[in-house]
Amino acid sequence: MHELSLTRSILDIIEDYARRHHFKKVNSVKLSFGRISSIEPKSLEFAFTIQSKDTKAQGARLEFDILPVVIYCMSCGKDMEVDAYTATCPECRGEDVLLAGGTQELKLVELDVD
Repeated sequence: MHELSLTRSILDIIEDYARRHHFKKVNSVKLSFGRISSIEPKSLEFAFTIQSKDTKAQGARLEFDILPVVIYCMSCGKDMEVDAYTATCPECRGEDVLLAGGTQELKLVELDVD
């Protein structure tokens, strides 16, 4: 469960920002990642709830911006948002497709703090 190490990294970043910007409490944390980045939101929420205890982020709400899976078809020249990656274009059924989005790693986008 790599969500534990991801949560530790998020909390380290928050503590660093708190030292530099002197805030006392985090109300919410907005995170962004790709749909097929192997991050499970429920597991991340659970790990965050446990690991944020007694930190400035205790009780903070996690918000997720989960980026869609996008493929590029070299046969028809289109970028397409798809539910899941397949090696076939849903438009022309061509097999020359590249994964163009949805794999983005975890990024801390925004903190709402007091």
